[in-house]
Amino acid sequence: MTLLLLVRHAVTDSTGKRLSGSTPGLHLSDEGRRQAAALAERLSPLAISAVYASPLERCMETAEFVAAPRRLGVEAVPELEEVGYGRWTGRSLSQLARTALWKRIQNAPSSVRFPGGETLVEAQRRAVSALEAVAARHPRGTVALVSHADLIRLAVAHFAGVHIDLFQRIVVSPASVSVVLIGDRVPRILRLNDTGSLTDLAQRAHHGDRAARRDGGPRKRTVRGP
Repeated sequence: MTLLLLVRHAVTDSTGKRLSGSTPGLHLSDEGRRQAAALAERLSPLAISAVYASPLERCMETAEFVAAPRRLGVEAVPELEEVGYGRWTGRSLSQLARTALWKRIQNAPSSVRFPGGETLVEAQRRAVSALEAVAARHPRGTVALVSHADLIRLAVAHFAGVHIDLFQRIVVSPASVSVVLIGDRVPRILRLNDTGSLTDLAQRAHHGDRAARRDGGPRKRTVRGP
């Protein structure tokens, strides 16, 4: 069983204002660095064996806060980069919210391709594939992966069995942790958008499959991408 800690990066000066996407050169703000430090403290009870991140600066910097106390490196995973928003990248959220395409993205996102970018189905597929590959590399470990809001929401929707058209109902805040347990059984969402203590997860991770069995559920299932 692999415990995947899906961490959204801490805030930058653009968070909540612009659709940052793959914009390079966005670093954590002072508030973001405080968030990342608090995140590292919240994760301290967990025996994290590896740290992965989107290669964008805001994710790598957040990941460094998690990795440094454990003397771990951070491995960049391009597949964890934010959705390819194409020509929407860097634009004001308030301006985008007035477009017809924005309304379609809120109500039927599976039918949308971002102008000059990718579809949410494509983004979900690469995210799930990357997470499953990491889980296969760490079959009995606890792994932190720092990524972006939409990519984490898409991944959580997949593992929860939620149709992609409903993924907008999932909230993923800056420096939050969403936890997915993956193994030879049905994936389990143990935390969603968590910004509090994760101490009890340390015991679950320590006991591994025995702790998962107490929840019941079917024995086996093959996890597939969308």
